[in-house]
Amino acid sequence: MKFQRKSLTSHQRKNNMKRFFLALLIIVSGLIAGHAETVIRVNQMGYLPDAVKVAVLLSDESLEVKTFQVVDSGTGNLVYEGAPESADASIWGKQTALRLRLTPVQKPGTFVLRAAGVESPPIRIGRDVYRGTADFILKYMRQQRCGFNPYLNATCHQHDGIIVDHPTRSGEQIDVTGGWHDASDYLQYTMTSANATYQMLFAYHANPAAYGDEYGADGLPGANGVPDILDEARWGLEWLVKMNPAKNEMYNQIADDRDHRLGYRLPSEDKTDYDLGESRPVYFVTGKPQGLGKHVNRTTGVASTAAKFASAFALGAETFRESDPALAELLSVKAIDAWEFAKSDLGVCQTACLASPYFYEEDNYVDDMELAAATFAMFAGLREFEKDAKYWGELEPVTPWMELHRARHYQFYPFVNLGHALLARSDDPVLATQFSGSMRQGLEQLQMRAADDPFPMGVPFPWCSNNFVTAAATQARLYREITGDETFAELEAALIDWLFGCNPWGTSMICGLPEWGVSPMLPHSAYTYLRKETTFGGLIDGPVYRSIYDNLLGIHLFHPDKFSGYQAGKAVYHDDIGDYSTNEPTMDGTASLSYLLSSLECEGRKGQPAVLRDRYGVVNRLDPESKTVYLIFSAHSDLYDGKQAIADALRAEEVAASFFFTGEFYADPQHRDWIRGLIDAGHSLGAHSDRHLLYADWNDRSKTLVTKQECLDDLAANFEKMQAFGLTREQCRSYLPPFEWYNGETVAWCEEFGLQVVNFTPRTTTFFDFTTPDTASYKSSETIFGELMAFESQENKGLNGAILLIHVGTEPARRDKFYNRLPQVIRLLKDKGYSFGRIADAL
Repeated sequence: MKFQRKSLTSHQRKNNMKRFFLALLIIVSGLIAGHAETVIRVNQMGYLPDAVKVAVLLSDESLEVKTFQVVDSGTGNLVYEGAPESADASIWGKQTALRLRLTPVQKPGTFVLRAAGVESPPIRIGRDVYRGTADFILKYMRQQRCGFNPYLNATCHQHDGIIVDHPTRSGEQIDVTGGWHDASDYLQYTMTSANATYQMLFAYHANPAAYGDEYGADGLPGANGVPDILDEARWGLEWLVKMNPAKNEMYNQIADDRDHRLGYRLPSEDKTDYDLGESRPVYFVTGKPQGLGKHVNRTTGVASTAAKFASAFALGAETFRESDPALAELLSVKAIDAWEFAKSDLGVCQTACLASPYFYEEDNYVDDMELAAATFAMFAGLREFEKDAKYWGELEPVTPWMELHRARHYQFYPFVNLGHALLARSDDPVLATQFSGSMRQGLEQLQMRAADDPFPMGVPFPWCSNNFVTAAATQARLYREITGDETFAELEAALIDWLFGCNPWGTSMICGLPEWGVSPMLPHSAYTYLRKETTFGGLIDGPVYRSIYDNLLGIHLFHPDKFSGYQAGKAVYHDDIGDYSTNEPTMDGTASLSYLLSSLECEGRKGQPAVLRDRYGVVNRLDPESKTVYLIFSAHSDLYDGKQAIADALRAEEVAASFFFTGEFYADPQHRDWIRGLIDAGHSLGAHSDRHLLYADWNDRSKTLVTKQECLDDLAANFEKMQAFGLTREQCRSYLPPFEWYNGETVAWCEEFGLQVVNFTPRTTTFFDFTTPDTASYKSSETIFGELMAFESQENKGLNGAILLIHVGTEPARRDKFYNRLPQVIRLLKDKGYSFGRIADAL
């Protein structure tokens, strides 16, 4: 639970007025001093080729802009010119706001947009721009795990908990370890955890291809044969079972706002005293107003909580029906029991507080009832529940916050009604039309509210505004997918773009995503405060109305506001650990991104060339359905002892390959004739950096060792030397990074330069040909050959589409040169039915 708004004294109001006028003075002074700024905001992740694509120009000056240009960042060629569209700049405290529509640009590549004498950040267009994002947010979910925290590889809260507010069992111990911490404190809530669990399961059912398997059930690195999204959802389900140990016995939360007493501490070091020994309080669901102190919530029943249990259990049962029948059977029984319990005591079940009168004020339960019934009908096949779902859905056709354009803290929760989406997919055309119509009504409200907003933003900005943005984008996307109606496509795009930087502050709202862009680096979290790191993958609360921010207590920015020039609009945002109102990541908000990101990723895969990429977007395997192998060779400096043997083997076997050389290698006169011979023989050539720079720290690749300018200058120098051979950037788009070592930031720079980064296929081992006997990583040529053949026979797809790297030269200390085995490798693979291709042709 987040810190809440408090009443202000007269003195505090005066201080806030002083702060406001001081900020205004700073802004005005900056303008007078000639510091007026013009910027172009874009979706930093990029755009799918056929998506609506709109950037936004904001300026402190009154500008007259007649055209804008889209330029290929690799070649400098103009690819599109358009006319801007004016919008109401005053909404965000600016003089000029223009919408720059570049939807017609559909060619994959990296571009920049130019207007009014300024240039946008790089604009990526491609089918892979959202690749890996669905799995990326699971980083934060694992970080939020309670009981065993894989991020810290440590345990926490092992003694949970002690039952409170039970008519006969208060004071008893109950095992409820597990689940997720709610936000940057360590409270745990059934309402948010059940919703998070459902959201992840829903996303998996909709888009299973988006999810990989790199972590085990315990959240530690290592594949276990189960998609990571299901490992995470199961973690939630197992905790929910503990919070519902018996029929009609449910618990709504662990801990309360006494948690806030100790401030920043890691979960493994949480020693908050609840006067319960080492345990924390576990609140029994009473269906009545609740609170252990003078502050009491407004609970009216159990339905909102019980129905959330029912939904998560029902969908969980169907998800694990085949892989774990025992779990599925348990969840099926619990789902029906929870449904019956929900019907027995209709009303809302709010969270409890003690130290202060602030809690999650959930005020509607009919959407929870609808979702539970719709899940039984659509997923479990219990069609008799369709009538119940219709009944409850008709009671709330439009989610209230969409209609009212306001909400108290978590008043209308969940923020998106997935029950409507399930019913809109019904086989009954009348029912489907009715509920797709309800979805449309909500979107019409949002579109009307967006009006002349340059972004356009039709959601309100109370606390957790990013949850509203995510919910609205999810509903818009589901509506479009279900109905095929493109009416709200631009609204959908604007909401998604907002989350990734097309907003006044030019920042993503997800910590560390994209890795190369502007994103929250100083979230309100103990991890940031104590470990000096961001909460990767976490969706932050997001901007709040200035009227809310100006009336909050306890906010003290730790750093100068880097967005100070963009705080004069209707909402404010700070990337600062001290701003708990806008920069706190939340577990349920993050989980709610699951469907949105997985659907974007899967949409991108449609029609995309069959290539496999690593987490940084680097192509490391081509079409796994094609029995083609891609040989690549790299060279730098004075290691080139195998160049003639390699060229001779390729010629003798009539095989085409790909070569990547540094600028220094291209410029060395002793290689000129050999390189020309490669070109004449039909091999493709590419760049490998000019001076063979090390891009990232060997021990922590997230630490970039070169600046962007150093990287781009080095690439330009590489291509300048390639021009002597008639090799241009247009011809040589594939790029092998120096040392085959990189990170997301340097990959983005290479893409901005117009290059597609490639690398060898993991576990193919030929790249170990550079190792020497005196190193721990040494592999003999015999070992390399044996492991390569083992990979071919054991890997599901063999070497289909594999990229095999062999170095043109190695250290003299290595006497068994693997390149001498090249003819044997080629002939053996040919015998197995493989052909050989060039990277450039495949891409």
